[in-house]
Amino acid sequence: MTEEPETNPPPVSPEWAKTELARHPQRPHPMDFIERICTDYSEIHGDRCFGDDPAMACGMARFDGQEVMVIANLKGRSTKEKVNRRFGMPNPEGYRKALRCMKIAEKFARPVISIIDVPAAYPGVGAEERGQAEAIARNMREMSRLRVPTIAVITGEGGSGGALGLAVADRVLIFESAIYSVIPPEGCAAILWRDATFKDKAAEAMRISAPDVHGLGCVDDIVPEPEGGAHADPAGAAERLTEKLRRHLNELEVQPLDELLRRRYDKYRNIAQFYTV
Repeated sequence: MTEEPETNPPPVSPEWAKTELARHPQRPHPMDFIERICTDYSEIHGDRCFGDDPAMACGMARFDGQEVMVIANLKGRSTKEKVNRRFGMPNPEGYRKALRCMKIAEKFARPVISIIDVPAAYPGVGAEERGQAEAIARNMREMSRLRVPTIAVITGEGGSGGALGLAVADRVLIFESAIYSVIPPEGCAAILWRDATFKDKAAEAMRISAPDVHGLGCVDDIVPEPEGGAHADPAGAAERLTEKLRRHLNELEVQPLDELLRRRYDKYRNIAQFYTV
């Protein structure tokens, strides 16, 4: 009598389950949150250098009655829209547009709020020819010394330099089911095990879930999600985000500007330091 092969799928690691939830097709996108938490949004187009990137949206808005600059990457919903926006992956002109808007916010003393859900910066040939790495590096440098309060929120995927180009902020928040990583788990598995099917093992090893990156000091606070995830109750998720943003913005605005910049500098100088006994 021959044994029947097992049909049960192998267990999925909790970290990979979080990754799938962060990528849920119905999960609210950054602009969905902006429309719920802000009013009087007025979009700013173009980087004054090459063009206007449809994967990046920037504009002045009011949050809790206060004028702020909001920045968000756009993924799109329909297939046509996703292709046009490159699935939310910005080109260099997207990052340069974001930096241009940050400088406008600095000029008029407006806080900057960036809302991020990006798998990575766009890796196309044209993006590399136009200086993708330079654009991200410049954003990181300029955000580190921007003379206004800054808050970044990772709502889904916070992938590699694509996220870092918008996330060097005084406070970095992450949604409970979001992920923040240097590379997608599939890419890590393809490099380390030469097999992308080891993605759940890679996700577990990289410690990319919200509690893990919070424990490492890479983010400052976790935004709790409604039961079932943000996609199950977008309005509830937006309310919880509003509460967190209001608290952190109020804390940042009472700090003297020089103290704010010093703390921001110290924060990024001390992230990811490891000691062994």
